[in-house]
Amino acid sequence: MKELYTRIQKKLYYITLLIIIILMCLSLFVVHDRYEGFELGYLVHLLLVILFATCLIIYPKYEIQAIRIAIITIGSIYFYVLFYLYPETSSTFIFLCFIPAISILFFDPRIFYFSLLLNGIFITLTFSYIMVFDEANLYPHIKNDLIGNSINFIASQVILYFLFYLSYVRVKRQQLYFEQVQQTERIRATGQVAAAVAHEIRNPLTVVKGFLQFYEQSMPDKDKKKKHFALMISELNTAEQVISQYLSISKPSQEKRLETLNVKETLKSVTDLLKSYGLLYDNEINLYVEDQCYIRGNGIELKQVLINIIKNAIEASKKGDTVQVRAKKRKEFIEIEVVDRGCGMTDTEIHALGTPFYSLKSKGTGLGLMICYNIVEKFNGTLQFSSSKDEGTTVTLTFPVIKNS
Repeated sequence: MKELYTRIQKKLYYITLLIIIILMCLSLFVVHDRYEGFELGYLVHLLLVILFATCLIIYPKYEIQAIRIAIITIGSIYFYVLFYLYPETSSTFIFLCFIPAISILFFDPRIFYFSLLLNGIFITLTFSYIMVFDEANLYPHIKNDLIGNSINFIASQVILYFLFYLSYVRVKRQQLYFEQVQQTERIRATGQVAAAVAHEIRNPLTVVKGFLQFYEQSMPDKDKKKKHFALMISELNTAEQVISQYLSISKPSQEKRLETLNVKETLKSVTDLLKSYGLLYDNEINLYVEDQCYIRGNGIELKQVLINIIKNAIEASKKGDTVQVRAKKRKEFIEIEVVDRGCGMTDTEIHALGTPFYSLKSKGTGLGLMICYNIVEKFNGTLQFSSSKDEGTTVTLTFPVIKNS
């Protein structure tokens, strides 16, 4: 279904593109009669049509920032060249006003603001040229009402800004909603697996472990085979821990009572606990927490989340690096950030975090982060990752703030 949707999108894009190219080519044929042969203005017009069309054609294949900037820049130059080449066509000024509308289609704030800035610079130079150098009065519709045209231009840019803002916010909300639905589905699926499988596996493991412990205790200490039993029991303990993690996911959230938690005290307790673990990796933990930060949750579960995330940050960091742990108030929320300068992750890896059995560790199960997502959701919070490969990772926990009663 996704591939079909992508094909439909591309088909619609190329149909629209074909119409745009036909219109641009028609404009070349229409204005050809105004020139005697191929004059410089006509050649510039032709060159810009070719460049603009080329960028639009190759964009779906190479959706990179450089091509987006090229489309905006060449498109802007194209419309301004039309304005200068054909001063008798007053409608070209309307195109100048709505040039940033092209960038809205990319849903990229940086591209849109770049387009606004570029258009502002070009229109300022254009109006200045008309007022100072237009002795032949080629642009009377601009010159005779410069203030009105300036107001119209500014108003059009404001309208485009609000259109972009509303569409961008809507897309981001839909993206966030989709991620939340996706995460909820992961948790639900894992909970179902836990309920169906964990109890069935735990009972035979307990029986096997009991017999192994019995045989181990009955063997003399000097027997070389005794260490084999110890190893088997250790592996069974590991298996039981994994099953316990599954069961913790499937437990109803009402089982543990929520209470008012002092974020500063909780983080101090967790970082003190993990400082010795950081020393094993030659890493230091720096803690900064604002006062009067209180959230609603369960103390044990919140510590479980923080230990898991800070421990991951320490393991991802290089020797001698510092892990930053910060907490602050931001309007109606408390933000807890854990920042490392480790190996980082790609966007694909970040998207897969929290999926059962997906882990970047060689011996990881992926259940630790799954549980963290589950706990944070119970506290009406969010868990977000921001990372770049070889530059580090920032984990942001956001919880609704409450007043200390």
